[in-house]
Amino acid sequence: MTREMLDRKIRQLHDEILVLDSLVEQAALDAIQALKRQDLEAAQKIYHNDRVINARRFELENDCMITIATQQPIMATDLRQVASILEVVGELERMGDYAKGIARICLRIGKQPHIKPIVDLPRMAEIAVGMLHRAVAAFVSLDVNEAQAIPQDDDQVDELYQRIYRELIHIIRENPETIDQANLLMWAAHNLERMADRVTNICERTIYVATGQMKEIDVTDDEDLSQ
Repeated sequence: MTREMLDRKIRQLHDEILVLDSLVEQAALDAIQALKRQDLEAAQKIYHNDRVINARRFELENDCMITIATQQPIMATDLRQVASILEVVGELERMGDYAKGIARICLRIGKQPHIKPIVDLPRMAEIAVGMLHRAVAAFVSLDVNEAQAIPQDDDQVDELYQRIYRELIHIIRENPETIDQANLLMWAAHNLERMADRVTNICERTIYVATGQMKEIDVTDDEDLSQ
């Protein structure tokens, strides 16, 4: 494989990542809307369409492995690039699982009246998906400055998560019969919180590809290590 061919292949892999990312973003947003509207048909579709995300992940992983195997010897920078694509693909597939999990929660709640308005969850999803969109774009363009900035938005996701948690605990205390649905809604919020966390992993990979240094991005300096 010539240098030109390898560059073309990496661009192709980046294009495929962008397609996979768009599927994951849409699944997450659609799952939250299905939960909010109690649209069981939409939730069922999202749940089953996760297989499309999984299939694209495996195809991309196979393409990466073939690229590594056929480009010998491979330069360190190219190896970092392809290896990091493998990592990002895995992160995206896991986020797709979070969307599937929210769809499952929608199906489990069914048509039961919501114990609280679904307001903060869509906002969480909007921020997390926005972070993901920017992170994948930064990975493809190797924008280190953007990759370093994106994780700061995770604070907003965490604040919304804590608000939802406190509200649901209050509802449970007032009416213990709501505990089953409250737990499901907490789990939906947890999925979105984890999605935002995984965006940080993609940002760290971007920095690694660009600089050769793998290090964690510290979002806050005053984090309580006892928690």
